[in-house]
Amino acid sequence: MLCSAGLDSAVLLAGEARRGPVVPVYVSVGLAWEAAERRMLSRLLAAPVFAGVEPAASLSFDMRDVYPPTHWAIRGTPPAYDTPDEDVYLAGRNLVLLTKAGVLCAQRRLGRIALGPLAGNPFPDATPDFFAAMTRALSLGLAHDVEIATPLVGMHKEDVIRLGASLGVPFDLTLSCMSPRGDRHCGECSKCRERHDGFAAAGLPDPTDYVAVPPR
Repeated sequence: MLCSAGLDSAVLLAGEARRGPVVPVYVSVGLAWEAAERRMLSRLLAAPVFAGVEPAASLSFDMRDVYPPTHWAIRGTPPAYDTPDEDVYLAGRNLVLLTKAGVLCAQRRLGRIALGPLAGNPFPDATPDFFAAMTRALSLGLAHDVEIATPLVGMHKEDVIRLGASLGVPFDLTLSCMSPRGDRHCGECSKCRERHDGFAAAGLPDPTDYVAVPPR
């Protein structure tokens, strides 16, 4: 399962762990927030709800030779709080993650990759057609059948938060921020906005440690 320590992937991981054995996979591509994500992922996997889950497989697929040094995700300067999802599009994101995870699956003889796009995802590499094409390409190119599963694709953020609460996910050990201050959420990027608004819509308290308190 592709896992970043984000809220959505933590909830997906808890659900996948209920289905059976799961291997979390973190793919580093050179983005500014990855060191914070890795630290948080280590803490997250140590939580009781993830007892029995294997340690995360840490892979790398450097994108800094195609993303320029001025790219906001390399510099760690994301667009502002109220910007739309389209402004934080990372070209080829799921293509890269699935390629690396697919090779690992073939090596370990695993037949399923799970990842966590939600309803309303506007990006071209999060569509049913894309996932179907990647399933076929990986299976053909690796001579190993691989299923790509997106169990949360019909859910919105508040639905995922409610599901996570029912599964006992420690939300305070998740990181959904494009400009973390140490291991704290900045409270100023659109991912922090989505997170904050999601807890409000779910009717649940937000346990997130924000450097700047998000506006209501």
